[in-house]
Amino acid sequence: MPARPFLADPTVVVPRTIDWYTVNARDLPWRRPDCTPWGVMVSEFMLQQTPVARVLGPWHDWMERWPTPASLAVSPAGEAVRMWGRLGYPRRALRLHGAARVIDAEHDGVVPSTLEELRALPGVGDYTAAAVASFAHGQRALVLDTNVRRVLARVALGEARPAPHVRVAERSLAESFLPEEAGTAARWAAASMELGALVCTARSPQCEACPLTEICAWQLAGRPEGTHRARSQSYEGTDRQCRGAVLAVLRDTHAPVATAELRATWPAPRATDMGQFDRALATLAADGLIVPVGEGHWELPAD
Repeated sequence: MPARPFLADPTVVVPRTIDWYTVNARDLPWRRPDCTPWGVMVSEFMLQQTPVARVLGPWHDWMERWPTPASLAVSPAGEAVRMWGRLGYPRRALRLHGAARVIDAEHDGVVPSTLEELRALPGVGDYTAAAVASFAHGQRALVLDTNVRRVLARVALGEARPAPHVRVAERSLAESFLPEEAGTAARWAAASMELGALVCTARSPQCEACPLTEICAWQLAGRPEGTHRARSQSYEGTDRQCRGAVLAVLRDTHAPVATAELRATWPAPRATDMGQFDRALATLAADGLIVPVGEGHWELPAD
């Protein structure tokens, strides 16, 4: 039988990681003491599948325009899509706008602190609820993003990367590392995430700079490649790129735009699928990101 993988001791891993974080954490605006829970929530929506470097500017612009949920709630949904710019996955803008309206109407404009209330907001799943509860309210919550999962897979299980989807056993393992005290748990969540983002990276891990190198099961096993391989996603020529091209035109104007003009943003030679533009237009409309106006014209949603 194969040897049981080395399981790093949480009482050693957690304090070492927190000590490393205290010295090496990036100075991000949503981590500062004066950042509101709303600012943290906006950052979590923007950071979904998007690197920190791309989020910094849009986050500042968003918070300057809409510093509270109430200020966003009274704006048209289309303005949220417009302000989202080129961050990608623009449905996040609509969901954040919807969450702002619920917070304003049902929570007196204050971002709720319980997991149950947070999960009830539009666009907020288990991860975002836990992240907001932890980072905005200092609560004990299991924050499992890709970076945290990779750190635990390597340190505790000796695996190069976690499985594509969170499994019960993985969640149980993560729970065993979560400190009981709320403040320490919140600090561990931020620290383990930062370690995965800066040191224990997917492609070029800097093991020599890691505070856990000598107790890391993956390092001790010789850094095996593992079975779960990361998938690279192409953007060029995809439906996502086509949708983005259409939205870019509508973001830059406040007047309805004709279908023919939108089609010109995606010339047929660029697409291997001749029906791609029509499909992109249909899915944008189905997602509520664009609305028809009159005969053959489109604009961002007004409400």
